[in-house]
Amino acid sequence: MNNAYLNQCISFINSQTVVPAGRPAAMQVRRAVTISRQTGCGGLIVAEKLAKFLQARAPREDVAWTVFDRELMDKVLADHHLPQYLAKFLPEDRMSRIEDTLADIFGVHPTAETMVQQTAETILQLAELGNAILIGRAGNIVTAKLPNVLHVRLVASLEDRIARICRDYGNTPAGARKFCLEEDQARARYVKTYFKADIADPLLYHLVLNTSRMDYDHVAQLIGEAMLRQVV
Repeated sequence: MNNAYLNQCISFINSQTVVPAGRPAAMQVRRAVTISRQTGCGGLIVAEKLAKFLQARAPREDVAWTVFDRELMDKVLADHHLPQYLAKFLPEDRMSRIEDTLADIFGVHPTAETMVQQTAETILQLAELGNAILIGRAGNIVTAKLPNVLHVRLVASLEDRIARICRDYGNTPAGARKFCLEEDQARARYVKTYFKADIADPLLYHLVLNTSRMDYDHVAQLIGEAMLRQVV
């Protein structure tokens, strides 16, 4: 994680301990957004634009809207006093069954189920604090019972996603296609294995938006307006 993301995360956590003086109780309700996404849909870009959209409309004394993606993993490690080398196991569906079995036998690191549970605990804490945009890791399912959270799914055509990955990361079309399909399968497997749900089920979300049909700014605006109008 780069220093900018780390500093933003630390600032968010520290600022949540301060309750602005004189604010009505009703105004102290803070909302959150979860974003599920197909690979190459621009999930992080949309999240960052959404944070700026919401921050521009937030009370001046409120804490900054913060995106939790890569930095969420460091938050999980810190919350549960886990060594930093475990970060390589935390992305969605990165721990194999063999590694998990060996870990269970020899105690090398927490099992996948334990780490998923710890990640879910951190997601719940951040969502309850509010002003958080949580990307991936079944955030919509983990926070499904919280009334202050809006759930969004981003999709796009495979062709567009391949083109974006080629453009942004210099992949070949064949490599980008392989990456998209493998990542999508891993994310779907993560949700299916640990939460018994279908990541593509539209009933799990308030909004399903197609970034092939709309640009990132428009998508972020639609999500922001829906969140601001959501009845808690």
